[in-house]
Amino acid sequence: MSQEQPRRSEEEPIKYGDVFNVSGELANKPITPQDAADMQAAETKVLGKTQKGGPAAVMQSTADINKNRGVVGDDDNQGIAVSDTEYAGHRIVTESVGGEVVGQYVRSNLASSLAPAKLGGDAVTVGEALEATVVSAGDKPVDQSDAAAIQAAEVRATGRMEAVPGGVAARAQSAAAQNARTPPLENKTKLGDVLADATKLLPEDKPVTRVDAEGVIEAEIRNKPNQATTPGGIASAIDAAAKINQQK
Repeated sequence: MSQEQPRRSEEEPIKYGDVFNVSGELANKPITPQDAADMQAAETKVLGKTQKGGPAAVMQSTADINKNRGVVGDDDNQGIAVSDTEYAGHRIVTESVGGEVVGQYVRSNLASSLAPAKLGGDAVTVGEALEATVVSAGDKPVDQSDAAAIQAAEVRATGRMEAVPGGVAARAQSAAAQNARTPPLENKTKLGDVLADATKLLPEDKPVTRVDAEGVIEAEIRNKPNQATTPGGIASAIDAAAKINQQK
């Protein structure tokens, strides 16, 4: 008597929310071979090759599993984008699916790295890192985790334990409180509104260090239910700045 084989139709596809920190509709969408192929093509076009362990590689492995299970088609497409933005002499690479960031990392600008640098003279500061978030997550409504991360960043920039009156942390806290009482998404205050002039709102500023990044990351995840940082968000930008400064 032969053993009964499990039916493929009963297997669940691996979805974006299973492998990436994404939300909304995308989290429940299965990762398809077409999306994986599109991400590989986009990475290769922008970076010259597919990144080892990057979003394209993860998506390809996952899509292969889904295809072998027979739980996805080949023609579904969620919209793939890879951008390469220059910031502080380095390139910030952001990869997204369906408008949601699934990967962000820093690569050095060769021409910039060949130029002699003064000690600390061209290091990325806390204020600059906060302003860089406007590029990667400027349309994100400010929530309590953002406000906590911004306050942690302000403390490290200024050395003051209390929020600066009228400063960037106070502005973020006010926005988060207001957003919690404002249901329509289009009426919520966005990170771009709060952080566009962060450097001007900081009475003191300083280059970002590894310790600064760890403190901001901890503040952000402590205030999120899933205990994860927002891709392209405050902690991500501070962490990227710390890596840039370490390279220098």
